[in-house]
Amino acid sequence: MGYLTMDPERLLRTGFAAPEVAEGAWCTRWDGVTDAAGLCANLLPPVIDFHTSGSTGPARCWRRLQENVWREAGMLADLIAPGRPEAIVSFVPSLHLYGALTSVLMPAWLGLPVWFRPAFVGAMPDVPVRRIAVVATPWIFKLLLEHIGWVRRFEHVTVLYGGAMLPASAGLLLREAERAEIVEVLGSTEAGGVASRRWSEGEPPEWTLFPDVSFAGTTAPGKEVPLSVRGPRLAFRPGERPPDRWTADDIVIPLDDRTFRLVGRTGRLVKVNGRRINLDDAEHALRPVLDCDDLALVPISDELTGEHVELHVVLHPGTQLSDLDLATAIRRLGVRPKCVRAVPRIERSALGKAVTTTKKAEVATP
Repeated sequence: MGYLTMDPERLLRTGFAAPEVAEGAWCTRWDGVTDAAGLCANLLPPVIDFHTSGSTGPARCWRRLQENVWREAGMLADLIAPGRPEAIVSFVPSLHLYGALTSVLMPAWLGLPVWFRPAFVGAMPDVPVRRIAVVATPWIFKLLLEHIGWVRRFEHVTVLYGGAMLPASAGLLLREAERAEIVEVLGSTEAGGVASRRWSEGEPPEWTLFPDVSFAGTTAPGKEVPLSVRGPRLAFRPGERPPDRWTADDIVIPLDDRTFRLVGRTGRLVKVNGRRINLDDAEHALRPVLDCDDLALVPISDELTGEHVELHVVLHPGTQLSDLDLATAIRRLGVRPKCVRAVPRIERSALGKAVTTTKKAEVATP
């Protein structure tokens, strides 16, 4: 894979959503720019439009002030700064807010060269430094494990991750690459970055709010509540003003006025036969025991129980559902899925969130 050298001015003028930027492989050297802030201020529009991925509803346009986008890039830069990166390798397309921030503006803020790679296949970039930051999606942990020799070349690797729940391969990467750490960001197109956490071994710590974010309203420590926040970077719809607060579909347990424990997303929390299941956690537990290309737990309505789940799997070529260890999977899940379906593929957003599953094929009742 060849990387097109794209100078900073051309990168900004082309635009975050242009195919050349969002889909091509390129390298931009911000280390030679003396005033990146001024360049971005001059070439970016005063109001920048981004669109939700469509993973939790219809894709919608959300507007953000240029100054707030640049401010958030600086906050992300502060998160990876402790690792002292000398270059950035990003796998997150700039079409959406998180990719624009991490693939374009965060390198600009830090004054570092950045390589963007849009594809899962192809050669890893030849990055002539000792310490790097990698901006990852869920599938990139598998890619890094497949290129563990490339990872081990570096003195230190900081993996910046935002999106769906971390895959099991993230923990495996930390074990295989001794000088690596993961920095997670929780946020959305509507709110931008809301909270973060950093870890390199053991169980991940609790989440801490971004410096300019606060809980909205009264929160009682130890009680489950929707994640509702205030902050100066909230996006707004065309023709509207920025909202006073943003409430996520996440359920959290505040621990104090700055930290919280994430329980799960409301659409991913179901109660089956009196037992509440976090489907993100459950998928995480099922992946090691089901030898398949991909899987997803899909919440459904049920006439008898009210709520239930189906297990959708993408089989390896030449295999059948009967080849999977479904008995062990069911024990890990704790309940029997309404059914198990083999599907051709599971549609996912750029950040790995399941959007839909395609036409159903083989079905098994566990």
